[in-house]
Amino acid sequence: MAAREILRTTLCIVGSGPAAHTAAIYAARAELYPILFEGWLANGIAAGGQLTTTTDVENFPGFPTGILGGELTEKFKEQSVRFGTKVFPETVTNVDFSARPFKLYTDSKEVLAETVIIATGAVAKRLTFKGSGEEEDGYWNKGISACAVCDGAAPIFRKKPLAVIGGGDSAMEEANFLTKYGSKVYLIHRRNEFRASKIMQSRTLSNPKIEVLWDSSVIEAIGNERGLLSGLKVCILHSSPFPPASSLFPAAPSLQTCDPKP
Repeated sequence: MAAREILRTTLCIVGSGPAAHTAAIYAARAELYPILFEGWLANGIAAGGQLTTTTDVENFPGFPTGILGGELTEKFKEQSVRFGTKVFPETVTNVDFSARPFKLYTDSKEVLAETVIIATGAVAKRLTFKGSGEEEDGYWNKGISACAVCDGAAPIFRKKPLAVIGGGDSAMEEANFLTKYGSKVYLIHRRNEFRASKIMQSRTLSNPKIEVLWDSSVIEAIGNERGLLSGLKVCILHSSPFPPASSLFPAAPSLQTCDPKP
């Protein structure tokens, strides 16, 4: 194995999203000459983070007509490089923070840094069911989203029946938020009680635009002729007050009974 190239810097940044590049821009303008490792498909996501997995970004200042997520991340990088940031498309695989200078390792480089900023962001937790992925017959970013606040106001969701999966505070918050835009919100939960805080449960259950599907699990996403999500098949796991339905309504769940999971 070839010896690693040794680099020395005042500041090393690990990350590739808006937080990482904001740090890089400020550091570079202060003539700290930062090094930034943007990763190579780290966590299965391209450099730029979760923004690269979305389409139109309409809530970022400066783009009144919106901008594609991937295009926006490229602009972050261009601005960082313009001020002198060295960007490497490599993933940091190991670190040693026991003493200064801090040490970071990639497959080809060893970095000695006085300061390290870790801005690796987050990865959305996805449910796995038929049609939920990014493959050709999947509807991720074609109606399925991990962020109601980010995408809920998009025209594709306005005045349409929407669905949220979950039973915690996050699910309650997103379901209530989506009632501002959707005609109705289905909250699909696999148990017969919520884990959310009592106040969030109260807000949700008292909202006339939210219908809860208890003891239910999504088993398939259905699309329309335009390749966008148009409905969900929902399996009733146990006894439930909701009867099976033989028809599928646009963007709304179709219910069917199935054997309870062990």
